[in-house]
Parts: sequence; C-alpha cells; structure tokens
Amino acid sequence: QFHVAESGGGLVQPGESLRLSCAAGGFILRNSAIGWFRQAPGKEREGISCISSLGTITHFTDSVKDRFTLSRDFVKNTAYLQMNNLQPGDTAIYFCAARQSGDCTTYAPGYIVWGQGTQVAVSS
Repeated sequence: QFHVAESGGGLVQPGESLRLSCAAGGFILRNSAIGWFRQAPGKEREGISCISSLGTITHFTDSVKDRFTLSRDFVKNTAYLQMNNLQPGDTAIYFCAARQSGDCTTYAPGYIVWGQGTQVAVSS
C-alpha cells in the first residue's frame, strides 16, 4: 500500500533550522514527484515546494525561497525538506505528498498519497 510519513517537526526559536523527513512506502521515491505543503492555524493549506521525479525541477514558493531546500535519499526511499532561518510565520503542520506523475507542482489535488503531517512551531 502506498504511503508517506513525515517526521522531524518540533519547537524551535526564530533563526534555527529543522529538517523534515518524508519516508515513502510501497512505491519507489525516484518514480514520483514529491510536494511539501503546510497549513497554519486558521489558514488554508499552502503548497510550498516540490521536486520532480528526476530531481531536475524544484520549486519553492516565495515565502520559503532561499531558506528551504530539498533533497532525496534513494537508499532510504526518503525525501527531505531542510528549513533554515525559521520564523514564526513558518509555524504550521507540514505535509509531504506523492503523485503518480513525475512533474513538480504545488497544486494539492495533483497528489494522491498524503502523510499525516508533522508540527513545526517557531517561537521565542
């Protein structure tokens, strides 16, 4: 059964970093595009980043560009979202998702496999 599971969230102070993991099960990570989304309290889910299956295309929304990076470990079948210089506005539940297509998109309906999310809180 296809699934993904996020981990790595926590409480950090402004300016600190976290690395979120997205472990894939039941499918080969390199065959799927991976998207990262977040939902802050009282706000709609926001697509913040994606990577194509070949890894040749990545996208970051303006709010996280230059602070967040993506990587993948095909041995562990896991994708990562490195988040640097975290700010209170980054507080949210973070989700990773996988899609059958290899194309990178932050359009949520394009994804068919979703994790349960991991909480990130940034506060001094």
